Amino acid sequence: MLTGIATYSDTEQRALSAYTKLMRAAESVTGRTSRILSSSNLTVSQFGILEVLFHKGSFCQCELAAKILKSTGNITMVIDNLEKRNLVRRERDHDDRRFIAIHLTESGRLLIEDVFPSVMAAIVKEMSILEESEQDELARLCRLIGLQEKKELEC
Repeated sequence: MLTGIATYSDTEQRALSAYTKLMRAAESVTGRTSRILSSSNLTVSQFGILEVLFHKGSFCQCELAAKILKSTGNITMVIDNLEKRNLVRRERDHDDRRFIAIHLTESGRLLIEDVFPSVMAAIVKEMSILEESEQDELARLCRLIGLQEKKELEC
């Protein structure tokens, strides 16, 4: 129960409590995972892009933004920084010059192949506090919340 000056309904208190716990857990896990990435001079967003390109292949910036839940403006800056390090490259479509595909370079592939196992091990360790069925339920609930307002791709 929240106490203090403001008063909230049971529904509001329950929602706020769940939200606060979700955000604290996410920040906690992200913080510990980002420490692994810092040794490779990668941010969580940069790692997210490299991981998507490594496992799923090339995408346009808008699709990458949707995949890692970042704005297209933020993705542009992240890709610029990855491109400066020769970890990704942009390629314009010959038929539609507005479409720019993002590709993993050989250097990018080597880096993600090196970093990914450590990150995967850290994620497994973070989730090991939960039983398999709890991990499945957490994934289901997070997906449900995440899909509540699905963004339309403007690509």
